[in-house]
Amino acid sequence: MSARDRFTAADQAALVELRWELHRHPELAWQEVRTQDTLERFLRARGIADVRRVARTGLLARVPGRVAGAPPVALRGDIDALPVAETTGLEHASVHEGVMHACGHDVHAAWAAGAALLLGREPAPGEVCVVLQPAEELGGGAREVLASGALAGVGAIFGAHVDRRFAVGQVVAQAGPVAASADSFRVVLRGRGAHGARPHEGTDPVVGLAHLVTALQTIVSRRLDPALPGVVTVGSVRAGSAPNVIPEAAELAGTLRATTPETRRLLVEEVDRVARGIASAHGLEAEVTLIDGTPPVVNDEASAEQAAEAVRRVLGPAALVPLGTTNMGGEDFAFYLEKIPGCFLRIGAREPGGEPTPAHSSRFVPAEESLFVGAVVLAECARVASGG
Repeated sequence: MSARDRFTAADQAALVELRWELHRHPELAWQEVRTQDTLERFLRARGIADVRRVARTGLLARVPGRVAGAPPVALRGDIDALPVAETTGLEHASVHEGVMHACGHDVHAAWAAGAALLLGREPAPGEVCVVLQPAEELGGGAREVLASGALAGVGAIFGAHVDRRFAVGQVVAQAGPVAASADSFRVVLRGRGAHGARPHEGTDPVVGLAHLVTALQTIVSRRLDPALPGVVTVGSVRAGSAPNVIPEAAELAGTLRATTPETRRLLVEEVDRVARGIASAHGLEAEVTLIDGTPPVVNDEASAEQAAEAVRRVLGPAALVPLGTTNMGGEDFAFYLEKIPGCFLRIGAREPGGEPTPAHSSRFVPAEESLFVGAVVLAECARVASGG
């Protein structure tokens, strides 16, 4: 039986329409008002009675279990979109200029709703909390869900992400790090302005900035264990307003990625140390701002094995594939895993003959069948984790 065939024909049509309705009307983080209304109506119309609003623009749907005292489990689907102009040419393309579901959250929301339908008809032993979470792209939604207390007492949590590097029907469910921390930094170097023809009369922050961009690259190459992944990327540089003026200040900003807490701390400490050292060497003052983002996503052994067992049950053992490479992207599911045991999966979303289009691309469209695979797998994760 295919994943799609586990749903009635009416439910198949309804879930596909839900996905495309969300895709047509994407909303950025903390603006998911229409999305929230759409999902709440969908769930209530299909017998999910306990649906509550949480984390401002999110939802929590509680699906009762069939065994008193069985451990409750949570499933998460994120719902926000990105500030990306869609170029897919789809009939269902975004109607909001400059905003699209370029990361597949329309599918994530739909498969979470689909998992709720399946669990309503064939309950897990314990209660299942289906979280439709806002603001994943800003890294704040998971923290607000946790702060609300909505997941108090939950024994395990599962979530997943579409991935066009993998074919439909392939699933990654493995222990260890599957996504990186995502911190950021900003450095302002302050000097003394002067005429470009008389540089000796000033203290040039642009020269210091050029040295700093190069020096930051030595953190990974010379300070980090070569066996550990890490990224230091300078993504923004700003300085000056005219070619013949030495400015008072110059600034850069970038991102830091790591897969362990220890590596994360090292990168942060080294950016601060290197920036201040380069500034001192050039007679400049350094203003360093380090901004905590999401931690690394690290699946625990027991939950990863539960997820793998769920995949084997509903798709067969051949569906399980390794991640195969280090994923340095960030994901705020990490905040849940700091508090609750769980597993974050990758769900194949490339149709036969399709290209492995990267997420956050204006052309990103997960294959329709991935919606049903995600729903079936997540529902079975809940059953396995609560003793089913």
